[in-house]
Amino acid sequence: MSSDMGLAADEACAQAPTSKGDEAMSIGFRVLKRAVAIAPELAKAFDDVPVANVSDSMFRMTSAGTRLRPYHGGGRRLSGAALTVKTRPGDNLMFHKALDMAVPGDVVVVDAGGDLTNAMMGELMAHHAAALGLAGIVINGAIRDLDEIRQLGLPVYAAGVTHRGPYKDGPGEINVPVSIDGMVVMPGDLVIGDEDGVLCVPRAQAEEVLRAAHAKQRAELEELGQIRAGKSDRSWVDLVLTQKNCSFEP
Repeated sequence: MSSDMGLAADEACAQAPTSKGDEAMSIGFRVLKRAVAIAPELAKAFDDVPVANVSDSMFRMTSAGTRLRPYHGGGRRLSGAALTVKTRPGDNLMFHKALDMAVPGDVVVVDAGGDLTNAMMGELMAHHAAALGLAGIVINGAIRDLDEIRQLGLPVYAAGVTHRGPYKDGPGEINVPVSIDGMVVMPGDLVIGDEDGVLCVPRAQAEEVLRAAHAKQRAELEELGQIRAGKSDRSWVDLVLTQKNCSFEP
């Protein structure tokens, strides 16, 4: 071995992790402590505000797109603090650990890469989550046992359904930032959902967003009253078209 090769080997050995406690080894397979979460009373205050209005109040920039759909029955809304899980597709070992860490009112948010080959959750895990008093489950991946989940009523949002079960080998991470179709979810953020889909509201801005969403809702209710009374003002349509230099045939 040349001296250069020997030096490189020595440096590699010096940089290599020597125990499971080393940070380099734990990245990708680690469980972090619970983050400071949104206050339960603030999360509950979003229950009567449509997700669409909250989305509009954040300029439609923070939603998870169209993939995450509600699979529970009864139109029950979702609202709670995020406990995040990042795992490889088809493996739910860290999801199970997250359930052991969850507290009532949590929303377990699982980023499984959007893969639909294997279900990340079925009837048993859903019943366990409901028994724990969780606010709901959001999975960027698949679920199974759909009939039972619908009957259970626990808010469950997922990207699809398959009969294939998961593996339990790891790796994965708990309480780390996750991104689902452009929606970034930090541990402790507010996660809400209704029939339109799922939305994350950053914890630090939740009160501000709530005020804006309520204002949006009041404006829409006022406009709805005008429509029902036959007094809706549609002049804005031609005004906008004119401002954008739209041509009109004589």
